[in-house]
Amino acid sequence: MKKTSALFAIMALISTPVLAAQSGGFVDPQSDNAVVQQGGFNGPNGRVVTVKEAQGMKDDSWIIVRGNIEKRIGDEDYTFRDATGTMTVEIDHKRWAGQIVSPTDKVELQGELDKGFNSVELDVKQLKKIAN
Repeated sequence: MKKTSALFAIMALISTPVLAAQSGGFVDPQSDNAVVQQGGFNGPNGRVVTVKEAQGMKDDSWIIVRGNIEKRIGDEDYTFRDATGTMTVEIDHKRWAGQIVSPTDKVELQGELDKGFNSVELDVKQLKKIAN
């Protein structure tokens, strides 16, 4: 009985690193026993809304808007337009991620609404060009 318990304990200790390696993490493509990491979230962080809908939403709401950036009105401020209206969007330089966007390019902006007394602005956290 003691030999069986000892053998079982040794097998458990030996197989533990193998089980841990299969739970995800770094995958070396040059390794013979590469493991594909599974799981995670795949989808947008908010819901797609129009400019008109955004104007009626609560401050700090996380939203997605789709339309066109019309013009630059400040260092990081731009006018954004969709079919329902316009709003100011603030886009930090790092959010462009090397993308070049013109007023004719359709974009998707994800971010947080910043509502003032008489204004609605979107603080953009992600910007990507999308097909028309």
